[in-house]
Amino acid sequence: MRMNDAHNTLAAAAQTEDVDITIDRRTLPTAVAERLRDMIIEGELPAGTRLNERTLCARLQVSRTPLREAFRLLCADGLVRMQPNKGAQVVALSQDDIRQSFEVMGALEALSGELACQHVTDREIIEIRALTFEMQACHAREDLSSYYRINREIHDRINAASRNALLEDVYRNINLRLQNLRFRSNLNHDKWDRAMREHLDMADALEARDGARLSRIMRDHLKRKGETVLEDLQQQAALPTAQNGD
Repeated sequence: MRMNDAHNTLAAAAQTEDVDITIDRRTLPTAVAERLRDMIIEGELPAGTRLNERTLCARLQVSRTPLREAFRLLCADGLVRMQPNKGAQVVALSQDDIRQSFEVMGALEALSGELACQHVTDREIIEIRALTFEMQACHAREDLSSYYRINREIHDRINAASRNALLEDVYRNINLRLQNLRFRSNLNHDKWDRAMREHLDMADALEARDGARLSRIMRDHLKRKGETVLEDLQQQAALPTAQNGD
């Protein structure tokens, strides 16, 4: 009897080990994709960069199989493009793509804010307010990476509070393409200061459940970010010309 029990225990342990290994293999590409996504957002892998598999495998300490699976996940998000015989490359949006994407994103943010004020719970308001204070502390110590991580969570939570699954899906798909550009829009300190003040206004409007006000704040917030990004790109485009003129 004890031998049977021991056999059953070993069999159960083996099954458990198999499950654990499967889970690890399944989640590793997702974890790698998340790390690459952060590197793209924060400009460590700029738009247009060719993704060198050997370098990234060494950097992330993974083999090529999960790295390539991560590339496919990022392709589905619209962040990476796979090119025959050339490998993976970070997608570079044209100025028209950027302008149009920010226009649509501003409308989606505005709708999210309006609907959130109709459906948000008291608990969600408290949590978003707490995140806003945490983000303000990151702003005060000029920790842009942490600031932006919390910023993303606040926008995602307002969107989730809309209680509209279709809006959430469209919002996520377009927003993924703009994360790097939204991050870069805070590199100008004056505009970063303004963005922080706008987030405090967002929290006030949400707490008051003033849908029209929150909608207007969020639309204007995205409009200014888009304008900042396009101005920056235009200045960069003019830079080589200016240097050649010197």
